[in-house]
Amino acid sequence: MAEEKTDRFTAREALFYHEAIRPGKIEIVASKPMATQRDLSLAYSPGVAVPVQAIADDPSCAARYTARSNLVAVISNGTAILGMGNLGALASKPVMEGKAVLFKRFADVDAIDLELDTEDPEAIINAIALMEPSFGGINLEDIKAPECFVIEQALRERMKIPVMHDDQHGTAIISAAGLLNACHLTGRDLKDVRMVVNGAGASAIACTALIKAMGVRHENVLMCDRSGVIYPGRDNVDQWKSAHAVDTDRRTLEEALEGADIFLGLSAAGALKPEWVAKMAEQPIIFAMANPDPEITPEDAKAVRPDAIIATGRSDYPNQVNNVLGFPFIFRGALDVQATAINEEMKIAAAEAIAKLARQTVPEEVASAYGTNQQFGRDYIIPAPFDPRLMEVVSSAVAKAAMDSGVAQAPIEDFEAYRHALKSRLNPTTSVLTSVYSEVKKNPKRVIFAEAEEDVVLRAAIQFRDFGYGTPVLVGRTQAVKDKLAELGIDRTAEFEIQNSADSILVPQMVDYLYERLQRRGYTERDVRRMVNQDRNVFASLLLALGHGDAMISGITRPFAQTMREVGLVIGPKGGQVPFGIHLMIGKNYTVFLADTTINERPSAQDLAHIAKETAAVARRLGHEPRVAFLSYSTFGNPSGKWLESIREAVHILDAEDPGVEYEGEMAPDAALNPKVMRLYPFSRLSGPANVLIMPGLQSANLSAKLLRELAGNATIGPMLIGMEKPVQIAAMTSSAPDMLTLAVLAAAGVVG
Repeated sequence: MAEEKTDRFTAREALFYHEAIRPGKIEIVASKPMATQRDLSLAYSPGVAVPVQAIADDPSCAARYTARSNLVAVISNGTAILGMGNLGALASKPVMEGKAVLFKRFADVDAIDLELDTEDPEAIINAIALMEPSFGGINLEDIKAPECFVIEQALRERMKIPVMHDDQHGTAIISAAGLLNACHLTGRDLKDVRMVVNGAGASAIACTALIKAMGVRHENVLMCDRSGVIYPGRDNVDQWKSAHAVDTDRRTLEEALEGADIFLGLSAAGALKPEWVAKMAEQPIIFAMANPDPEITPEDAKAVRPDAIIATGRSDYPNQVNNVLGFPFIFRGALDVQATAINEEMKIAAAEAIAKLARQTVPEEVASAYGTNQQFGRDYIIPAPFDPRLMEVVSSAVAKAAMDSGVAQAPIEDFEAYRHALKSRLNPTTSVLTSVYSEVKKNPKRVIFAEAEEDVVLRAAIQFRDFGYGTPVLVGRTQAVKDKLAELGIDRTAEFEIQNSADSILVPQMVDYLYERLQRRGYTERDVRRMVNQDRNVFASLLLALGHGDAMISGITRPFAQTMREVGLVIGPKGGQVPFGIHLMIGKNYTVFLADTTINERPSAQDLAHIAKETAAVARRLGHEPRVAFLSYSTFGNPSGKWLESIREAVHILDAEDPGVEYEGEMAPDAALNPKVMRLYPFSRLSGPANVLIMPGLQSANLSAKLLRELAGNATIGPMLIGMEKPVQIAAMTSSAPDMLTLAVLAAAGVVG
């Protein structure tokens, strides 16, 4: 095979990606234990007979006892693969596997790809309809027009589960969302716009139908195919095209575009000429969505019409029309209410929800993923595919529309709880923290952000305010912070409180306070004044110490130890206790608290006992019943060694104190976490795998935390600083805005600190 090069990878790299580890992109993973004979008896014969009978007695029980209500079939016959044409059912399998992966990645919907080796619409209809008991929904994909219209319509009539041809309706929903926002930015009303659609295939017809359902008038839309404008009485026009025929004397695309507000292209590269764009109305809206190359490039369109708003199907241009913004969340909402169909009301609700989401402040994780400071405007009218809010916003909108339109068989009673459940499906961190976030909203706090000239910090501060958690107090040079806020799309920078040591009236009080604290530790008043004026961590800590904030966060610009030293000049340990750090490791079905990962190089037995009790308290505040394991290379003396006494003494200290939690040690990690290994030690006091792991020293703890962080990625929180006299958090230098926000909320809630 020739070594073809795309913008980001070679053909060889693409093939290696699909071949490596195990061929393909999907596998089946059991959701229940399968370790013992009892497990197998429950999973299959004889235990399976019980749910079988329950479903036979009441078919709705299938949603309780099987995976059907979260299972979608991704089906194609390979007659219209991507933009590659009719390459057959087998060749479509990589695409369908990819679609199944996207369902899981973006909406936690399980999907199985099915490739049907026939071009006979009736055979496809019969095959799919017979599979209704197996699936909660059907996603049709890459089936050519006009057969796709016939197949989808027949299936919608025969089946009582959601059926959607994504090539049609997915594109329609995302483009409709973008058009809503483009019209909003240009002051247009849908009922007044003149639109030209170039292309009359499945996607173009679906886009046109949806836009008309949302308010664009039929007579204001001219649809063109290869032969020109479609008008009543024209030859070679099938029933689907004729539904969009308009009485007009315009016959060519060029003529149709004169004075048009919108060009919607789903045709071929180069189909739109720059000179035709020049004849469009002021601030023309151009959606050039031909795949892989648009009808006109944004550069060529802007050259003749700098006032144009342009969208394409490509990720290397602004305003990408990407179906992944829609189909995972549309099916998520439809499945969650056991909808019998995906109707027009649900599609419109999805489009409107996506459009509204683009107008909100863009989260840092989205901006960092795309390397730009994206904010709603002419180059950002469609949300990015990795916007984590899509799951909650779009799915709930679709579910509600299904309920309102009467196709929901299992209506949702508590939408607030449903929205929380949606967030927790994909992000286990938010599942753990949802209640904490809610509590902070009810009791907002002032949190000091010590490094407010940094983009990551400002994004976290903006989200802290916008999400209703309280008031961010920004520390930095006043004008520099305001300039950064403006870059991030904040128009009213005066609404933010900025504290600058260069002009703060609090400096004299701060100097007096800190000098009294440090004068017997080798610091002169001049030293103290210099630190207050020049060190943001010292200045921010003094704001906290003097009551001008409820909590503080820093750490982005300096190593943890350095930041800790600077903060420690102002804020000391709570009640003379030893401070320490916790990393929180969150998996799909477990949460583990790891301590001390940041401060104490060789903690004493008393320190270990204290760290264990305080970490267990944090675990309890985050909704977990703590089971503490003191980790070691040795399990109950095997092998023996000289570093075990402090661990054993810590256990004895807890024995004497009776702290009200389960604890055990010394233990190797497998003896603390693996049930099979735990059974070798029946005398262990742990009732199950440990979720609070107390490390014997800083070296092992810090190495373990950083190693797990690299391997687990976003499934970690921390370090979380515990035991200071005021709520202070020191983030890792590599932290993202969501990391900073999480620590700020935890500190504000009093859960850690």
